[in-house]
Amino acid sequence: MRQVLVLVVHAISGTTKWHVLLEKMLADFHGKESSLVFTSGYVANETTLKTLGSKIPNCAIISDEFNHASMIQGIRDSRADKYIFQHNDMNDLENILKSLPILRPKIIAFESVYSMNGSVSNLGEIVKLAKKYKALTYLDEVHGVGLYGNKGSGQAEKQGLSDQIDIIQGTLGKAVGLIGGYIAGKKDTVDYVRSYAPGFIFTTSLPPAIAAGACESLKIIKNGNYLRKRQKENVLALKLGLSRLDIPYWDSDSHIVPMIIGDSNKLLELTELLLTRFNIYVQPINYPTVRRGTERIRLTPSAVHSVSMIDNLLRSLDILWRELSLPRAK
Repeated sequence: MRQVLVLVVHAISGTTKWHVLLEKMLADFHGKESSLVFTSGYVANETTLKTLGSKIPNCAIISDEFNHASMIQGIRDSRADKYIFQHNDMNDLENILKSLPILRPKIIAFESVYSMNGSVSNLGEIVKLAKKYKALTYLDEVHGVGLYGNKGSGQAEKQGLSDQIDIIQGTLGKAVGLIGGYIAGKKDTVDYVRSYAPGFIFTTSLPPAIAAGACESLKIIKNGNYLRKRQKENVLALKLGLSRLDIPYWDSDSHIVPMIIGDSNKLLELTELLLTRFNIYVQPINYPTVRRGTERIRLTPSAVHSVSMIDNLLRSLDILWRELSLPRAK
């Protein structure tokens, strides 16, 4: 008789030894007591923030204005009082915290690396403010995992603050190379979300093969400093090349290199020509992912891109920048 694998709800009977091992590895990866795996990073953000915001009485959530749509949706669905601080503006964040009663439950929700502009959060200042005003910290490390820190667990590790962040959220769909998402934190916090989060309780579990694959990926990431070094070298090479050609880009301390085109028609033409003439695929980023007038391409060299690939991209961009009469850096 053939054996058939039936995927079932994680919370009922969809937890295998691979899910248990993966959650143990993720907790250790971030230096936390416990972790909880979801079907995607989006679901991890949306359902965790919704659960905490709705179940903690009189909770207020203070959110960076550039937070990901999954965080925004979770905060909105929680119906908790929402306060938005200007991107990476610590003065604005503190002014909001000051305006709230010191004993009122508060969550500061923010990202480590913002994917559309490449900016990096000042985790140290946020942690200080959270302690001063008795707020929990909720950190989206989606764009930090794999790329920062000695073992690759993200900006919190790089900045030496993993143990001071209350909840760290991540994805298995980027550096890990599979699908899924998770949160990591204190055991009581994770168990609370496990017990009340609809996006965990009522959905199908990750396939055991995916959980097993994620365990293997984490082993590679933890020992992948040589890959992180190579990736940083490639990012630097790209930025230096763009600067040499006077092609404007937003510089930051991260691996993300955004280039603002500001015109959806020219953006589409640029990306189509890159593909059809130079065999280079770059995804156009349009509204509603970014605001109108800030349409862009977003480049992120990987560890496996070669010097010749980067040089080819730079030559191609230089040609098209000229042909499309795009502005050069001043």
